[in-house]
Amino acid sequence: MKTVLFFSKRFFKIARRRKPLQQVDLLHSARSDLYHWLLALSWQKFLLLTTIFYLVTNIIFATAYLTAGDGIANAKPGSFKDAFFFSIQTLSTVGYGSMYPETIYAQILVTIEVWTGLLLLAILTGLMFARFSRPTARVLFSKVAVICPFNGVPTLMFRTANQRENQILEAQIQVSLVRNEISSEGHFMRRFYDLNLLRSQTPIFGLSWQVMHPIDKNSPLFGTSADILAQENAELWVTLTGLDETFSQTIHARYLYSYQDILWDMKLVDIFLQASDGKYYIDINRFHDVIAFYPKEVNSRVKTSRVADQ
Repeated sequence: MKTVLFFSKRFFKIARRRKPLQQVDLLHSARSDLYHWLLALSWQKFLLLTTIFYLVTNIIFATAYLTAGDGIANAKPGSFKDAFFFSIQTLSTVGYGSMYPETIYAQILVTIEVWTGLLLLAILTGLMFARFSRPTARVLFSKVAVICPFNGVPTLMFRTANQRENQILEAQIQVSLVRNEISSEGHFMRRFYDLNLLRSQTPIFGLSWQVMHPIDKNSPLFGTSADILAQENAELWVTLTGLDETFSQTIHARYLYSYQDILWDMKLVDIFLQASDGKYYIDINRFHDVIAFYPKEVNSRVKTSRVADQ
């Protein structure tokens, strides 16, 4: 059984290294769903792609104008530079007037390019509007999750914060444990387990939210350890949804914790600060900080305080 688990774990690592879970085949996505692919691209890649497409389109039409010979007035014969800038003026429908088509062949090319420019302008305008109008979430997740006692129960904890100054209404969060398992028949599979949280929703998400899962007998993490999570290649998948009060639209955020990101016998540093005006703030600079948790010292202080009270 250990041998099967070792090879299964090794196979999963190799497969994931070749194709991670969140990696997307860009070429396949572009062929099958071009619109979604253009919307899903980052702004840097989108602007780079449109710039390259714009230049390539003008280069193609400039090459076509060169085949027209003296079809462009006031352009140097055989000058690619003049043909290229004439193509830019035609594609954008600027038309400064210093260069213009003289022959029927050149006028046909100008007609095709003007129609192409109007079509591309309409498409790019729609894409830009769709990208700008799409609501996005700026939610910060702590880089690590910790496991430490809370009210005497080992508890998995991590936190999240809203980086915008507005509110996220009716926010809901879901945490799933994903790990490798082998059935009694030897079937290898990747299993999902939903984790019960002390609080899975909040009416207003403004500052910070510390998510806690008690590791009791009903928890899939009950009886586990750091070594077991490493053997199972365990991960925590976190999804957060809510209603953005500015856009009045649903926003989504997600994060993934691997077993290396789960720290044992550690606790999150307190980040809440109260100003002189009575308002609460969070210290983002310490958002990811953790400190060691010493249960023996805590228990001794609790016992001492109880004796003093008596």
